[in-house]
Amino acid sequence: MVLPTPAPRRLAGLLLAALLLAGLALCAPAGAKTHWLCRPGLAKDPCTPSLSTTSYAPDNTRLGVQHPTAVKHPKIDCFYVYPTVSDQKTTLANFHVDPVLRSIALYQTARYSQYCRVFAPVYRQVTLTALLKNGTETPAQLAKGTNDVRRAFADYLKHDNHGRGFVLIGHSQGSFVLRSLVAKDVDPKPAVRRRLLSAILLGGNVLVKKGKDVGGDFQHVPACHSTHQLHCVVAFSTFDTPLVADSKFGITNAKGMQVLCTNPAALGGGSGTLDSIIPSAPFYQKSTLAVGIKLLGLTIPTPSTTWVHYAGAFTGRCSSANGGHVLQITAAPNGQTPKPSPDTTWGLHLVDANLALGNLLDLVRTQGAAFHG
Repeated sequence: MVLPTPAPRRLAGLLLAALLLAGLALCAPAGAKTHWLCRPGLAKDPCTPSLSTTSYAPDNTRLGVQHPTAVKHPKIDCFYVYPTVSDQKTTLANFHVDPVLRSIALYQTARYSQYCRVFAPVYRQVTLTALLKNGTETPAQLAKGTNDVRRAFADYLKHDNHGRGFVLIGHSQGSFVLRSLVAKDVDPKPAVRRRLLSAILLGGNVLVKKGKDVGGDFQHVPACHSTHQLHCVVAFSTFDTPLVADSKFGITNAKGMQVLCTNPAALGGGSGTLDSIIPSAPFYQKSTLAVGIKLLGLTIPTPSTTWVHYAGAFTGRCSSANGGHVLQITAAPNGQTPKPSPDTTWGLHLVDANLALGNLLDLVRTQGAAFHG
């Protein structure tokens, strides 16, 4: 996740360049300790909250309260890599679990605990501080975060997977890191690829060959076209304004390539209704990200339940207008229309993970059932 600054266009270029360099890591060093943000049995795990939910109509009329129950012994796992959120004052974040990490885990991946065990490593990501200062990070520095995640994934496969199906989930910097991990550690390895239910890579410009659903970043992992399909990828960036020429997402200059868009509400194509879920608690207020979320201009209720649910507040379709490929959403007539944050080049990047969270949960549930026959 990338955040608003006094010079957002400069920051975008820095972020994308940094993350592409991070993807150059050739191998994940062995032997170092894995640091976990979320993991089964971990004390104070932010990825296992209550699932209590209050539903609202698009106009914020309260509809009722639900108390979903988590699968008692989930048979599948979710491996999550968080976006750019660290406000630490160094070039790379350390392994400390800051409050902002707990907040982003709640926002983006905790709800998946309804259907899967959640694993989320702490990694030495490029911090907001480094990006804002226009730092000169070396490829070796930038590779550290990718190596941290690849090492954690290898640790997970060795000690926790035991042949279980797994879902990879990432956003922004997390998706860029997972693009590298899938390309090196999943896509070319049939035994691992067979266990991949899906890779949900949001706001990360996953590449495919033009007119195809594979052949760019990955050679064997295609786009998901149905909820029962396995070993596939879901990728999109969300906009509710027309794509502009200098958009940060949905557009690529790579020859013969295009950015992948899969509509989580209609994987087979066309338009679909988005099922939006967001925590009722405000994002960690001392973080830079909280400022960006406020710029969206959304009024979110704060009930006593952990979650707020909107069914039918938005419809979405993959659009190829203006030379890009993005998930173009439209607000319901009586609903709220979020503002791009920090400007139109970013679209609704800050809420990519929440606008269709309910649809993605249904996908994970269905794929889990398909994996186990």
